[in-house]
Amino acid sequence: MFLSDPDVSEGKENKQGPEEKGKNNPSQEKHSETEILESHSKTTSWYSLENEVIFKKLATSSRGLDPEEVAIRLKEYGRNTLPSKKPPGIAEIVIHQFKSPLIYILLIAGVISLLLDDIKGAAFIFLVVIINAVIGTIQEWKAEQSASQLQTILKIMSRVRRGGTESQISAEELVPGDIVLLESGNRVPADIRIFRATNLTIDESLLTGESEAVQKTADIMREDIPVSDRRNMAYAGSTVITGRGCGVVTATGSRTEVGMIARAVTETVSAKPPLLIRMEEFAQKIGIIVIAASAVMSAVALSQGTAPIEVFFLAVALVVSAIPEGLPVGVTVALSIASTRMAKRNVIVRRLSAVESLGSCTTIATDKTGTLTVNQQTARKVLLPPENYFEVSGEGYVPSGEIKEEKGSTPETKDMERLQKFARAAVICNEGTLYQEEGKWVHHGDAIDVAFLSLASKISINPKEAKKEVKIVAEVPFESERMYAAVYYKEDKSDHIRVAVKGAMEAVLPYCRKMYTAGGEVPIDPDSLNRELNSLMEKGYRALVVAEGPVQGEIGKEAELEYVKPELTFLGIAAFIDPLRPDVNEAVRTCKKAGIDVIMITGDHPKTAFAIAGELGITDSREEMLTGREIEDLGDPELPTFMTTLEKIRVFARVTPVQKMQIVDALVRRGHFVAVTGDGVNDAPALRRANIGVAMGSGTDVAKDTSSMIVTDDTFSSIVAGVEEGRVAYDNIRKVTLLLISTGLSEVILFILALLVGLPIPLLAVQLLWLNLVTNGIQGVALAFEAGEPGVMYRKPREPEEGIFNNLMIKETLVSGATIGLIAFAVWMWLLGEGYEENWARNLLLLLMVLFENFHVFNCRSEYRSAFRVPIRNNYFLVIGVVMMQALHILAMQVPFMQGLLSISPVTFQSWFSFFVIAATIIVVMEIFKKIRAARDKDIVT
Repeated sequence: MFLSDPDVSEGKENKQGPEEKGKNNPSQEKHSETEILESHSKTTSWYSLENEVIFKKLATSSRGLDPEEVAIRLKEYGRNTLPSKKPPGIAEIVIHQFKSPLIYILLIAGVISLLLDDIKGAAFIFLVVIINAVIGTIQEWKAEQSASQLQTILKIMSRVRRGGTESQISAEELVPGDIVLLESGNRVPADIRIFRATNLTIDESLLTGESEAVQKTADIMREDIPVSDRRNMAYAGSTVITGRGCGVVTATGSRTEVGMIARAVTETVSAKPPLLIRMEEFAQKIGIIVIAASAVMSAVALSQGTAPIEVFFLAVALVVSAIPEGLPVGVTVALSIASTRMAKRNVIVRRLSAVESLGSCTTIATDKTGTLTVNQQTARKVLLPPENYFEVSGEGYVPSGEIKEEKGSTPETKDMERLQKFARAAVICNEGTLYQEEGKWVHHGDAIDVAFLSLASKISINPKEAKKEVKIVAEVPFESERMYAAVYYKEDKSDHIRVAVKGAMEAVLPYCRKMYTAGGEVPIDPDSLNRELNSLMEKGYRALVVAEGPVQGEIGKEAELEYVKPELTFLGIAAFIDPLRPDVNEAVRTCKKAGIDVIMITGDHPKTAFAIAGELGITDSREEMLTGREIEDLGDPELPTFMTTLEKIRVFARVTPVQKMQIVDALVRRGHFVAVTGDGVNDAPALRRANIGVAMGSGTDVAKDTSSMIVTDDTFSSIVAGVEEGRVAYDNIRKVTLLLISTGLSEVILFILALLVGLPIPLLAVQLLWLNLVTNGIQGVALAFEAGEPGVMYRKPREPEEGIFNNLMIKETLVSGATIGLIAFAVWMWLLGEGYEENWARNLLLLLMVLFENFHVFNCRSEYRSAFRVPIRNNYFLVIGVVMMQALHILAMQVPFMQGLLSISPVTFQSWFSFFVIAATIIVVMEIFKKIRAARDKDIVT
């Protein structure tokens, strides 16, 4: 029974008080009334109050507010818009490129060079910083442009009643106390307490995560119930599916449930991306090593009697050799390439640092509705009495699929007749529409009605034709109180009235006298049917029954079954579920192979969540599932018991947005790198708190604006593709790092050994910059184009505490750096010993170092595999880059300007070839190293 509107006269009386007060003291009235409303909007459980009390608290009536009062409240409360964050401008994006530890080190090195009047060195350093900023800015600007098409969730029109007159206004102009009228297809413009509802169902999945539309009522609810159970409230951003309703606005803008989530999002601190954490640690270590090495070298030089000014220049040269100046550009290029590859696989990256984050994640916390599932109710099973089950294929509302017996065989003719009788009754008793328009299937109405139409088409019943064959006499729309819908109709050329009914078992079964079996109509067996129903519901299905039968006499004003009392024949049960996306099973299996934990966090019913999780293999034990109420019982999220309990859970059901954020926060604090997926407003706080937030392309603007990346096609498999590209990106960053750090180490070894034996500085600072920024920089950029190695998705995620340099990379860096450094020192000592002039010897040594880099880059293509087993086709850019780099250096030796800048000159082919052979030793050494390691670790492919 619905609560009716308070009398208009009562509404006037309620309204009179504030108006009269306003005449006596307008400013006092405005202040006191808005203060009261502000207090009410924050503390009142509107769903637990009677209409008269609500109208009194909001100082309004069923006639609506007067225009004068609307103006006052609009000024006080502001426009009905969500708090939003402006997209970053070009200046902000440019500044963001300089917020990197390595960039800080480079800028310091550049400033030192300027102070020493080393204009050439400073120019080289600042050039690489600018190049890095340009590349990063272009990539992030493109990503922001892709994401900037999003619109705010409340930019919609609304029908209101003000001063007794109905009108259409922008939803931004709504204020608390406004009377809003809702009908199917409307977006709910604000938080509304419903006081009249007629077959009103609302899709609240964006807020609660529940896949089924909620039947709304005007009944009073008890206090302290979650948002998902407040059936007399309509919340901003949700969508009216069926029916009509009327209600009073209780909150607007940031005071709505959506607004509070938006505020929580802005107040939530995002976890740092894994790459940023690792790069900060790496830069810190590099800084410490460089300072320590410079101090040691300076002490040695001073002890040998070297002048302090020369020691200072020597320290600067060592700093230049040790700092990987080309690394920022190499990292940025690697991330940019991965970002482009991700875009081709339907993932838009909004921040370059987020590219690698997916590849680092140890846990994916995924939403259910719309992420793992298609967010469309679909008939999966049909039970014909007494126990004949049929399986239905296809996903969503598109009527493509077929119906088979459980064993996979086509239904026999008699069974198909029964199925068609069942489907025809479901079509007649149906308010939905499903039709094809311009090659696409369009649907309107309740999700279950549309799903029944899709099912009927799979059973060879044309819904449109079936409805044409009957004449509707009377209808009883579905309402939550009665739990069924009924349509009375006459067949063509028949005066007899029949009724088609669909609804809940407990509502329809009492009117059924018979059930339609393969042997015809037989007496009903309620116990058997209830057992089958319970079995379906335990598996997470939503089950509805269909019945039909003749009606004696005419239908009066009261068409409900309890008045007509027809003798129905039970036709069957349809079992619905929001089905999995076609590719999600394989995607979850891939995650498991990759060592990534997949957990489900949803606002949906525990049975449904468990059924979906079981089908995906996320869990097979109810002990690994926790509900929102059970999370509340755990107490403070800061408690150790809260953290340890969550570690064992794989499915979280009926959780609130705040609880979802607490779960993600607990996982992050436990040391997991967490990727959170979602599409609704309810997902936004968790998306922001996670290391990486992944929003669905069809999701809400709030979710997309909060996320680090957006999956444009909504498929879970695209997320897994993002993980793969993220891992490839990180591998390539490691390869670039290995190349630059190992060659930098070789330069440090060369310098220290030369100093210890009293030899001159082997290379000038400008020559070191040429090596590190230009020649090796080109190779580093080319190496970033490397394709993924086999088995990238069969490796476990890196340990969260593991830095860029793990044991393997340290060993490879030491072996290769020491090899190059020792050989280069031996050559330097030999050249000077043979009487070569110092500048000429440096010229030859610089050529040797360039050639070493040419060869070593091929070692760096894989940390595990032989350089000869990595196909050239995986990276043609690298071959081109190596040739360009060597050609560039040879050209520089011929050009007078470059000769003066770098203190170099041409060499003979014989000299060039001799050093070419010497440099090739690095390939031999690293091949031996990889063979030895492969022999010890049999699982590594070389």
